[in-house]
Amino acid sequence: MEISDFVDRSIGHWRSQRSAHHLAFRHFEAVHSEIHIAPLPLNHPAVLELCQRYQVPPAAAVAPFQMDWEGHSDWDDAEIMKGTAVLVPVPLPDDPARGTLLRDQGYAETIPAAAAFHLTPEGMFVLSTTYDHAAAEERIWFESPTLRFRVSLIKTS
Repeated sequence: MEISDFVDRSIGHWRSQRSAHHLAFRHFEAVHSEIHIAPLPLNHPAVLELCQRYQVPPAAAVAPFQMDWEGHSDWDDAEIMKGTAVLVPVPLPDDPARGTLLRDQGYAETIPAAAAFHLTPEGMFVLSTTYDHAAAEERIWFESPTLRFRVSLIKTS
């Protein structure tokens, strides 16, 4: 599987049920979200801006997309977690199952981030991101065309 295939399978509207274990706070959190993933053209201003920021030729990018989300946590019922991010996959020229994912907003820290990705032979997307004060590893795979799993591990300094 190549990154463009994985992105194509991800396009659409998803409902998310997530649990988080906050070891420092000894707290379990349940989050329910609505996620919308939409393709972006290679000439979209946000895609061009990310490519410029990381000095990547726009022609090297494939299947850029925007992800919007809105969720509610049982930790704070009044807080609505809402956001949007632009993501630009840049596969290696000789291996389209590996490369860099450019993001205008990271997952563990809300700053622009460039992360290394690879796809396993089974089609699992593995993303490793190093931030200023944290590191994250995310694994995403499809159990079926309408069921997607994601596991994240965040290490803070």
